[in-house]
Amino acid sequence: MSRVKLFEEIRRERREGASIRGLADTHGVHRRTVRQAIEDAVPPPRKTPQRDARVLGPWKDTIRSWLTDDLKVPRKQRHTARRVWERLVAEHGVQVGESTVRRYVAGVKAELVKTPQVAVPQTHGLGEEAEVDFGEFYAWLDGTWTRLWMFVMRLSASGKAFHHVFGNQCGESFYEGHNLAFAYFGGVAKTIRYDNLKPAVIKVLLGRERWENPKFVALRSHYGFDSFFCLPGLDGAHEKGGVEGEIGRFRRRHLVPVPRVASLDELNNHVAAADVIDDARVISGRPPVDGRRITLGEHFALEQPLLQTLTVEPFDVAVDLVCRVDHKARVCVRQAHYSVPVRLVGRKIRVHLGASHLEILDGSRIVARHGRSLHKGVETLTLDHYLEILVRKPGALVGATALVQARGAGTFTEAHQRFWDVARRRDGDQEGTRALIEVLLAHRRLPTQSIVTALEAANHAGIVAPAAVIVEARRHSDQKQPAEVIPIGALARYDRPAPSVEAYDKLLTGESR
Repeated sequence: MSRVKLFEEIRRERREGASIRGLADTHGVHRRTVRQAIEDAVPPPRKTPQRDARVLGPWKDTIRSWLTDDLKVPRKQRHTARRVWERLVAEHGVQVGESTVRRYVAGVKAELVKTPQVAVPQTHGLGEEAEVDFGEFYAWLDGTWTRLWMFVMRLSASGKAFHHVFGNQCGESFYEGHNLAFAYFGGVAKTIRYDNLKPAVIKVLLGRERWENPKFVALRSHYGFDSFFCLPGLDGAHEKGGVEGEIGRFRRRHLVPVPRVASLDELNNHVAAADVIDDARVISGRPPVDGRRITLGEHFALEQPLLQTLTVEPFDVAVDLVCRVDHKARVCVRQAHYSVPVRLVGRKIRVHLGASHLEILDGSRIVARHGRSLHKGVETLTLDHYLEILVRKPGALVGATALVQARGAGTFTEAHQRFWDVARRRDGDQEGTRALIEVLLAHRRLPTQSIVTALEAANHAGIVAPAAVIVEARRHSDQKQPAEVIPIGALARYDRPAPSVEAYDKLLTGESR
């Protein structure tokens, strides 16, 4: 019989007039148990006796010292309960049960392990706050396994988030991410939370004080928001838990399986489409609005009008660098090489480096523009930059890296190749190559499509004279569409009656008087 059932029987018989002694004799229990049943229908919990560990007791301090020292060593090389028991037996000859050691070790470890932090649920006002962070992921980019970074800005109130993929998490990407996010939201939150990324913080000082990056200060001043910096490391991760969780959720939902794309632009189009899909998502735990749970897109529609007004011009994210052109007509920018016109070899020139592209300037004139490379140690070369030197060294064109890249980009077409092949067969390698280079130089002043059309016509006619190709390209580019003939009836709405000078005649003759 359970103790609850026993207490029920005792209480029933007591109500019928049975004495305490009689109840104790009838049920074979102590009179103290009878009194407990009369006082409360629920039996009191059993008391666990505190026994002295006569065998383990002298060794408790030793065990505690081992476990305390473990806090300073790698996690995978710390004492387990079994290892503690083995050392006690092997090194000290203690005859103690392993289960006894396990219970004691578990209690000590619970004392020594740092108490987990408790997060307090927060409610954010519409338009008041946003959170920013980068998330790492991988993708197959043009057949190459590439490490990429996703800039994420999340509005704390509605949960609406903006995502954009960059090839790095440098300052230019960080600032450009803000430009794109603010334009996407159509406004700016009053306060934005950050961790301590280098583009924002140069050095972490005492407490919440930070030595801020001057470029970040300019960004904050440009858009007129306040910043809040979280504590460094894991201690501050919960302070912007919204964007941390958003990065993981987006990565699991929209980047699994691993994306296979041809370019970064294609991947960002995929990410933008995913943002549209997420507008139909409902965040669990949010209080209902007007008696129903609203979607993320509907919640953002309530928050967007309360964001701060967006400035007209985006923030200039680019940085200016001074680089020297090497003997291969290249400049090295962030461990990647980019071509410039050969006339600049040996000179120092200015590079305007943005998040996705860079401009190379000779004085105030832009002489080259390249997309920013996603990989270190690679070359991005433009064939046009080497044409002047190839006129003197035509043999170098066959194996030129710039030619290989031009073929891959589609700027050196099949029509160019056929013209070159025929010219070399007729005039020899050097003269045939010079004929091709003369045509390539014409790309600087004539439309590409006109030259390609002229090359196709020359190939069809078997002509290899570059002057003929240029004349045909110029003729093609000068062709204009005939002006549209407007029917006369369509101009009737512009008809006006002929003016009359009768009033002036009356003035001359005096009839008006």
